[in-house]
Amino acid sequence: MIGQVESYDPDTQTGVIKSEGGAFTFHLEDWVADVPPDEGDDVSFDAEGTIAGNINLVGAYLEPPKAVKYKYLAAVLALLLGWLGVHRLYLGFYKLAFMQIGLTAILYVVGLPGFAALWGFIEFVLLVGGHIVKDAKGRPLK
Repeated sequence: MIGQVESYDPDTQTGVIKSEGGAFTFHLEDWVADVPPDEGDDVSFDAEGTIAGNINLVGAYLEPPKAVKYKYLAAVLALLLGWLGVHRLYLGFYKLAFMQIGLTAILYVVGLPGFAALWGFIEFVLLVGGHIVKDAKGRPLK
């Protein structure tokens, strides 16, 4: 069958696919594609009652992902505002960015602000050196 991912919860790794035949629940274990599911993805799947299995992306989604974020912009953000995790927000790594903000706050309270800046500088070097090459959705950086 053909359908569209209506919702997906990465914490529980479950979601719902809407199709002409109704709504079908799925678990990430039944996902075949290389990239994780996202709301709005068009998928093909096998239906067993109200459970979807053997789920794969269809059509244009099978093409290699196209770059949409800029590597050097992320690098400049890491160098200038890396201590705040702004470069990670830009790349879509929200949980990591908020953990970085929390760690920065703790380091400032403890009196070690230099270590917070060090994290941003290290990630600047990793971006420029080509070790961080994808955004949170697995797309290459420009």
